[in-house]
Amino acid sequence: MWLLGYPEAAGADIEAALKNARDSGHAATLMYALFNATRINIYFGNHSRANEFGAELVVLADEKRSPNWKALATINKGLALAVNGNELDAIKMFTSGMAAYQSIGSTLFGSQHLSYLASAYAEVSQFEEAWRCISESMTAIETTKESWYDAEVNRVAGEIALKSPKPDAAKAQACFERALEVARQQQAKSWELRAAMSLARLWRDQGKVREARELLAPVYGWFTEGFDTRDLKEAKALLDELAA
Repeated sequence: MWLLGYPEAAGADIEAALKNARDSGHAATLMYALFNATRINIYFGNHSRANEFGAELVVLADEKRSPNWKALATINKGLALAVNGNELDAIKMFTSGMAAYQSIGSTLFGSQHLSYLASAYAEVSQFEEAWRCISESMTAIETTKESWYDAEVNRVAGEIALKSPKPDAAKAQACFERALEVARQQQAKSWELRAAMSLARLWRDQGKVREARELLAPVYGWFTEGFDTRDLKEAKALLDELAA
């Protein structure tokens, strides 16, 4: 529901899942719900709730000796650190969690995790590592056919191209356009909004303010809920800037 552009519906589903899982008394079900509750609240930008659910998942995973959920909880903690600007600590969490996750043979979410790590490396100017991770992320999509994160991987590649010591605006635009194309094909409105924001910022910086506004406005205008979430707040702020 979040991917399709309905954050409030996604939040309601998560709350229902958590209640059902707690009522069931089934630890594996609760760990699954806590993992998703952590990640969706990170998407929302609700870091306190994400940390609350993440901490509960770590405790339960330790108690039940579940290496799968302990590894995923560690990766989620890395993501929470990254979005709060603590990239160096995030890299440590990502690499630790990913190593543990891979050691038990798990590949699910691999492209997403590598993309997270790529972004963190780019933020601390370790661009060789950033490009390595984003390349591995794209390869993971091709190998596993787990394509739900394809749009975001391309968007992140575009952001890395802009942050690199020699910014490549043409490469970045191609990546953002690919991200938009994939998101639209998948009807993934939340990924489309992120891709539109990235491309709009690039065009703004190039003086193409009207084009940037005309790209972003209809995507933002499609949404009917979730206006207190991070992405929609950022989109509104960018549109206000483009309209000034």
